[in-house]
Amino acid sequence: MSLSSPSPSSGKIALVTGAGSGIGRACALALQAAGYSVALAGRREAPLLETAALAAPGGGRMLVVPTDVGQPESVQALFAAIRSAFGRLDLLFNNAGANAPGIPMEELSFEQWNAVVAVNLTGVFLCAQQAMRLMKEQDPRGGRIINNGSISAHAPRPDSAPYTATKHAITGLTKCISLDGRKYNIACGQIDIGNAATDMTQRMTAGVRQANGSVMVEPRMDLRHVSDAILYMAGLPLEANVQFLTVMATTMPFVGRG
Repeated sequence: MSLSSPSPSSGKIALVTGAGSGIGRACALALQAAGYSVALAGRREAPLLETAALAAPGGGRMLVVPTDVGQPESVQALFAAIRSAFGRLDLLFNNAGANAPGIPMEELSFEQWNAVVAVNLTGVFLCAQQAMRLMKEQDPRGGRIINNGSISAHAPRPDSAPYTATKHAITGLTKCISLDGRKYNIACGQIDIGNAATDMTQRMTAGVRQANGSVMVEPRMDLRHVSDAILYMAGLPLEANVQFLTVMATTMPFVGRG
């Protein structure tokens, strides 16, 4: 765990999981530049330190906490570090995600299924649970949770049973957090992202398999559009909430997929 030197900030505190690359890194840096102090969580310390090193001068502080979100003890240690460093939490972006090999579901192993569920669903639950405990105790009370649902929360790709099942489950969990968090002034929304330009989606530039068996190059969008959407959702007063937001490459195969 490491903490950068203090700098002026808005005073708000954010936690981003999966902050070592891609969407998590982009959103963590956008929040930090906007004045949030940001806790960076992810399994590997080195990529988190790389994210922290990209912090904007004059922005918020960066706290690096290596974390396995699928393990209760690791998540508890993460929130203990946040309490110690900042004393509160205003925003949780549940972004960490994992996938299984793109093979027929009848060939998936139990271990492959469980690995995806542990990160994509159990990890979101564990982090949201700890965030709600902290947010309802702090003064002023309340905060915001944003879950990364993905386009797969609506429509599957071929051979994506673990990923799609967990992302559909995130929609139900988001609704439960929204309902159960009301009495504590905790808002919860979901962002569903389609084909943001990250290392994970680089394969789409060479073509990916479609529902009809064909292989097609898919368009991608600039990652900045995702971080802009997160800043918008995060910046609302707690009396307002974006329950669900979809941001996607305009011409990607989604509406009418399959």
